[in-house]
Order: sequence, then structure tokens, then C-alpha cells
Amino acid sequence: MHWELLTLRVKVAASTVWEILRAAGIDPAPARATTTWAQFLRSQAEALLAVDFLETVTLTGTKMYVLAVIEHASRRVRILGVTAHPSAAWVTQIARNLMMDLEDVGCSVKYLIRDRDGNYPALFDTILADAGINVVLTGVRMPG
Repeated sequence: MHWELLTLRVKVAASTVWEILRAAGIDPAPARATTTWAQFLRSQAEALLAVDFLETVTLTGTKMYVLAVIEHASRRVRILGVTAHPSAAWVTQIARNLMMDLEDVGCSVKYLIRDRDGNYPALFDTILADAGINVVLTGVRMPG
């Protein structure tokens, strides 16, 4: 309420607003019931991966796409593959390889964060879902 009054250019102290509301029998707003993004990341760090495409250019001028994943808890980065043409078949195979690697090391992942890049085919998410991993899409799509 205090912010709304300031927006209307009504100068009043926050404590005054609180006193008026208290006198009217109106309790303060309840604490936020939802988890913030930072709290979610901290609480799920052991079970959280993030994946993204990186672009680089070789010395010969060829554009290459690097698919990398980071383990949030350890901040370990794995390079999953590099290609000049990230086809749906290539990305799908990378997802299968990642699932086998995680199984081999006994890593139990619950969430994988990725952006909305068009290089991820639907089968990428399906492979992860079949392994019990929830794909969380970021809210912002970066131009590719």
C-alpha cells in the first residue's frame, strides 16, 4: 500500500500506513508463500543440472556449437559434444549419452534447466522425462 501511495505522489511514511492499517484491524500482508528462484536453486543443488549451447569460431572461421552441462552443486562443467550443425538427431543422441553417463556415476538428477533454443528437439525432453528428470525452461529466450 505504501508503494501505491508513493506512485500517486502521496508522501507518507511506511510506519504511518502500518499504523492506519493496524488501527483498522488489517494485518500485514502474509509472507510470500512461493519459493524464489534463488531458494529453489540452493535447495535442489544436488539434483540440478543446467544445459546450454555455446557458440565458438575456430581458427579457420568455422562456427561450432558446443553443448555443455553444469552440475549446479559442484559447478562441474561437462562438454557433451561439439558440432558445426546441431541436428535433432545429434542433440537426441547427446541426451541419451548424458543419461548413460549420469547412470554410470550414480548421479540422481531431478531437474535440468535449459533455455527455449530451437536446437532442442521434443525427443530431448522426452528422453529426460523417461529418466525421471523434469525439464525446467528458462523464461527468457536468447537470440541465436
